[in-house]
Amino acid sequence: MLLGLARRIRQAAIVLALLLLAWQGWYFGWVLWWKYTDPGRTAFMEQRLAELREKNPTAELKHAWVPYGKISPQLKRAVVASEDDKFVDHEGFDWEGMQKAIEKNEKKGKVVAGGSTISQQLAKNLFLSAAKTPWRKAQEAVITLWLEWLWDKRRILEVYLNSVEWGEGVFGAEAAARRYYGISAARLDAEQAARLAVMLPAPRRYEKNPYSPYLNLRTSVILGRMRFSEVP
Repeated sequence: MLLGLARRIRQAAIVLALLLLAWQGWYFGWVLWWKYTDPGRTAFMEQRLAELREKNPTAELKHAWVPYGKISPQLKRAVVASEDDKFVDHEGFDWEGMQKAIEKNEKKGKVVAGGSTISQQLAKNLFLSAAKTPWRKAQEAVITLWLEWLWDKRRILEVYLNSVEWGEGVFGAEAAARRYYGISAARLDAEQAARLAVMLPAPRRYEKNPYSPYLNLRTSVILGRMRFSEVP
């Protein structure tokens, strides 16, 4: 009887391991595919669209893909300065930044800062939900490693800038530039780029008042840091 139970447990463990391997293989396959093919809608876009359609069944996202060369260099510098100033040097994780975020959150007694790199944010946006569960964070870390291994930094930044949320139903640099300034992403100047970059932590909240005193101050800070930003 005990031998039979042990055999069933072993078989169940093997089946579970195979299912987990197949699931990871699915993620890996898409990471490899998107190295060469531009993503359409990401998992995060699909989530936001579903939320919009609960209020308006005909709602659509504002999103238009543009290649890396047609995105303003100022926006690339601004986003790196604001979101991940060690982007070109790290291998997916900024351990020092994560430690500082933890210390800041502990001091405030709540989550007020994150330590996620651009690569980590992209992993989440492409495949995962916004839920802050241990499983989601673990899966995000695995996908981040694959992105850093299979893609170069230019591709990571290109896909990130084309898929990140910039407002209610607004995704990607082109849609953001047209939503806030009525111009293409290629024509953004330094101040416009800096203002868009500082909106990224909470774009749906900040779009209600993009010229608030807080955003004005943050924009000035990022403008001062942009000249030191290194981009692919």
